Amino acid sequence: MKLKILILAFLLVSALRADPLPKGPGKIECPNGAEPITLFTYKPPTYKDGPLLVVCHGVGRNAEDYRNFAITMAERFGAIVVAPLFDTQRFPSLRYQRGGLVGADGRVQPPEAWTYAVIPKLVAHVRALEGKPALPYYYIGHSAGGQFLVRLAAFLPAEAVRIVAANPGSLLFPTREQDFGYGFGKLPPELSGDDLIRRYLAAPLTIYLGTDDIYPRPSFDDSPAGNVQGKHRLERGRNCFEFARKLAAERGWAFNWRKVETPGIGHDAAFMFAAKEAEDALFGKK
Repeated sequence: MKLKILILAFLLVSALRADPLPKGPGKIECPNGAEPITLFTYKPPTYKDGPLLVVCHGVGRNAEDYRNFAITMAERFGAIVVAPLFDTQRFPSLRYQRGGLVGADGRVQPPEAWTYAVIPKLVAHVRALEGKPALPYYYIGHSAGGQFLVRLAAFLPAEAVRIVAANPGSLLFPTREQDFGYGFGKLPPELSGDDLIRRYLAAPLTIYLGTDDIYPRPSFDDSPAGNVQGKHRLERGRNCFEFARKLAAERGWAFNWRKVETPGIGHDAAFMFAAKEAEDALFGKK
């Protein structure tokens, strides 16, 4: 309830200073308390009423590059693109890839402090600027951004039509046998119980994989916990999807995940976004 009130407050503040996003590339600041978020934007010159794509960058924290990579999708789908910058200084891996769910002291943080909570705020801000309170939105993130969105899908999917995690280096398996952020282990019952895992499996999550993403890079999670999930990103994505699918079938739970693969592409956001399969990852039917 508190988070909803905060988002409504953001809508009101944004509406008072509403100015539509500029056509073409742009850069704006989204209010977020003491931590305003820089948004790199793109609005096609021919934009009419397409959806909003929130694009989450990788470990390089290069949101502007990711906005540029996503221009192909903006033009192709007639969509507005917004790429928030989560800089390393304010948002280290605990607050970005892991979403700020658990603090440096190992304690679970209140939901309003989660980095996940920033995303609905920026959606509300863009909706207000555009004067479109019902603007449909989709999330797509690559690598570290894919990790962020996989975990967001479990804890704060909000109203996103589809959440696309492209080439994540590790994933959140729906099990308490792996500790957070590889699974739900060591989280309190309200964040790790069957009800939450069931909702996670019902989230509109797409695991979007390049079939050549089999060569570890310097930023690859080579930890023992990571290696339990698979030897490379492609294998980890496939393993997580299959684990989740089987669990949902065994329990009789709804399963709204999808897995989309694009052939011949490695760990490259620009090519993943430009691939024809990106359309299926975002807009394909369950």
